Order: sequence, then structure tokens, then C-alpha cells
Amino acid sequence: MILPSSYDAILVLSFGGPEKREDVIPFLENVLKGRNVPRERMLSVAENYYRFGGASPINSQNRALIAALETELAARGPRLPVYWGNRNWHPLLADALASMKADGVRRALAFVTSAYSSYSACRQYLDDIAGARAAVGPGAPEVDKLRAFYDHPGFIGAMIERVQAALDQLPGAALLFTAHSIPIAMAQTSRYEQQLREACRLVAAGVGRAEWQLVYQSRSGPPSQPWLEPDIGDALRGLSGTRDVVVAPIGFVSDHMEVVYDLDTVARGICQQLGIHMVRAGTVGTHPAFISMIRELVLERVEHAPPRALGTLGLSPDACAMDCCPSGAGPRCSMPGHT
Repeated sequence: MILPSSYDAILVLSFGGPEKREDVIPFLENVLKGRNVPRERMLSVAENYYRFGGASPINSQNRALIAALETELAARGPRLPVYWGNRNWHPLLADALASMKADGVRRALAFVTSAYSSYSACRQYLDDIAGARAAVGPGAPEVDKLRAFYDHPGFIGAMIERVQAALDQLPGAALLFTAHSIPIAMAQTSRYEQQLREACRLVAAGVGRAEWQLVYQSRSGPPSQPWLEPDIGDALRGLSGTRDVVVAPIGFVSDHMEVVYDLDTVARGICQQLGIHMVRAGTVGTHPAFISMIRELVLERVEHAPPRALGTLGLSPDACAMDCCPSGAGPRCSMPGHT
């Protein structure tokens, strides 16, 4: 366990997203830097953003999360300033660390906007932090990542409320939990799939459902490369015995592009074609229990507060091993996800 020592800031670390049409191509070029993805594929994905005026909801949702967290900390402590940095778009992580350095921040705790462990949601962010610190140079603040929170009561409780609200609209509906697919080779180097299933089990139990299914979305790799399945489209087409479905995006913490496009647009369109009534559950967003959870994760580090976790997989470590969540033999996720 990392001993408490002079943490003087919190860093919200996320994927980032464009905020206007002119941002879309530069943003996607950042996402795909160093990856062998045909430009035609990138331009195709760009069209998804253009449907929404070129703006992903993720940045505005992170601003709302930060505002809620600042209110929580002001009311209940600890009184730490909150900074924000992104992997792929402004405010970029290196710029955030430069601002922290200028403000005299020496050591910060990073809250990553992903509940699970995988290369894209864990190891890559640790690499991002190391790269940004190198770019800032001497005096760059140290940054320690907070633990995975997939089974924290604050996350699970908030998801139970979101899913129950959706089920109240369609009693008796089939329940599909959905998360971003990743290459199977990558899944084999992390606990991503195990953690997802445990979170689904806990939420399903909380809403009194014995039957549910975990499905995947937002696949972006070549057809020849095996990724986690089943795809949500295939799962919807395979439903039998019900014309109602609740889709719960348990793999995401906010209603960003993978939710509003892949679920609210594409999956809903499939349901309309099949004559299925679909209600999409909300993500945790700024649910008070989720915001309180972030504070609790901070207190685990600065005050040795007892960690809280549900389920059977054991508490996630509060310090990632140097070799945690490697990318595996397969390609990395090549389009936006894990945000």
C-alpha cells in the first residue's frame, strides 16, 4: 500500500473528445497515432461525430463530474484542487501537468474515468502519465493512479438505481449489460472480463434479476482478429420470448459517444427494425453515490480510510504493478473507447 504523503491535488484523467467539427480529424489522428489504420476507416468514424455536430459529449460530462467533485470536496474534504487532463484532446495531460507544476503541485492522485482493468483503461494511462511527466521535465508532479472501482458500493449502487429506473419503464424486459469490446489477446492479459461479469452480477442482484447477459459493443479491429463477443447487435437479433429490452452500459461511466451513437443510434435502430422496445439505462454520470465514491478512493490514500468493495474477486490493488495490463499479442483498440 502507498503510504499517505503530501498529496496536494487530484487529477481527473480521461480519453478526451472533440468539441466542434474542426476538432474531429485532429482528434482522431491523435487517437490513431502510430497505428496502422486505413484513412478511409478514420473518415468513416469521423462521420459518426459529424452526426452530432462534431462534438463528443465526453468533455462536457467531465466538466460536470469535476464540478460535482469540487462541491463534494468543499463540503466534506479533503480540500484538494482538481485538475483535468486528457489522453487525446484538450485539455491534454501534459498541459495539465504543466499547470500543476506552475501551481506548485508536487504529488497528485489520478482518478481515471474507467472502472475496470485493461490495457486501454489502465496500463496505457500509466504510460500516458509517464510520457506527460517527461514532456514537462524537472519538477513535474508525481501522479499516483487510484484503484479500479468496478465493485465499489458507490459505483454499483449508482448503477443499480440507473438500471432499476429503466426496468420500471419496461417491467419484464430482457436485461443486457454492455461494455466496450477489446481484442481477446488483450483480455487475456487483464481482469477486464472477470471484473465486468462481477459488476453485472452485483447490479443484477441489486435489481432482483437472476437472468441477464453481458454483451459487447464498439468493436474497431479487423474482422480477422478475435474480439470479445457477443456483439450487442447479434444479441438483440437473437432475443426470443420478449419484445422488450433494457440495455445497461455498465462498461462506461458517462453517456459519451460510444453510448449516444453505438447504443442510442445504432442499437436502437436495430431494435426498431426488429419491433423490440428498448430503454437504455443511464450511466453513473454525476450520481451522488458515484461522486462520493471518488472522495472515498482519495481518502483511502490520504487518510488510510478502510477500502470498500463488494463481490468475490478481492480488493483491487491501490498501486498497479509495473507490468500490469500489457497490451497482449493483438492490436490495441484503434478507435475511441474506455472513456
